[in-house]
Amino acid sequence: VNPIDVAVASQRVQVATAQLERANLLWLPTLNLGVDYARHDGQIQDIRGEVFTTSRSSFMVGAGPALTFAVTDAIYGPLAARQVLKARQAEVQTALNDTMYSVAEAYFNVQQARGELAGAVDAVRRAEDVVKRAEQLAPGLAPAVESNRVRSELSRRRQAVEAAYDRWQTASADLTRLLRLAPSAVVEPAEEPQTRVELVDTATPVDDLIPLALTHRPELVTRQALVQATLARLKQEKVRPLVPSVLLRGNATNPAGTLSSGLFGGGVNDQMRNFGGRNSLDLQLVWEFQNLGLGNRATVRERQSENQLAVLEVFRVQDRIAADVVQAHAQARRAANRLREAEAGLR
Repeated sequence: VNPIDVAVASQRVQVATAQLERANLLWLPTLNLGVDYARHDGQIQDIRGEVFTTSRSSFMVGAGPALTFAVTDAIYGPLAARQVLKARQAEVQTALNDTMYSVAEAYFNVQQARGELAGAVDAVRRAEDVVKRAEQLAPGLAPAVESNRVRSELSRRRQAVEAAYDRWQTASADLTRLLRLAPSAVVEPAEEPQTRVELVDTATPVDDLIPLALTHRPELVTRQALVQATLARLKQEKVRPLVPSVLLRGNATNPAGTLSSGLFGGGVNDQMRNFGGRNSLDLQLVWEFQNLGLGNRATVRERQSENQLAVLEVFRVQDRIAADVVQAHAQARRAANRLREAEAGLR
């Protein structure tokens, strides 16, 4: 219902969703609202280069846009973020699969430990009966060593019971941790220890199961999406020097140019008059060559390496999935064989 791993994966989806939303909003400017008061006393230089003394002040209330982004970021950033979101969504399914597998494995470990405990308790009961029979034998009918031997066997069987209790409680703690139950609770399975659960026909050739796993395992979807994200970032860096960045800012206030439009007025000394509307914007298209273009080339090489790493991770996951299938298939077949031999031995 609420496994930690799934909750963590779900939060990563929320982070990736927010990053995609932010990437889609790069085209929109930031809007600044505020007031500006400027005061100057003393020497100042006019546009002709003449220096003179003056005292003046001005006041403005208004708003101004601020926008700085690379067009390549606005185009390829959402593409990469969308692939990252796809990868995070696949990770949620991976977390669900891993949680279900871990819970099932922990459950059957408890079931096995509980069955071993039942067998150990039965062996102690039978050993106690043998000890009683040995002690009731007439003197001289059996050597004393036989009585000692059966008592020693009973001691070993009682130690096996304690070890079985240990395995049961340890396996139970693993299961309660995964289920987020009370840590001190000791769980007991509802099924009998000899219950058979078959999800996959072991007669199916392993070569038929591997393509099935490669088609449906979400880990592979995650890695493939990350490969697409690295490709988008690689294209972004390759075209970055060719596509300009956009700079938009208000130019009505100095020095930062925060405000662009609003009510402006001022005068000599502290006189505030001649108020009226004012609008001043500055729009620039800038081609950026980082470190004389050498920085762009280094970034491209970095993105190429990231892409190759992502591709290698895909191959690694494919190999791991294939190995998982082969191992699980072999374990299932051998378990079925052991079960048949156990049933024959029991009969």
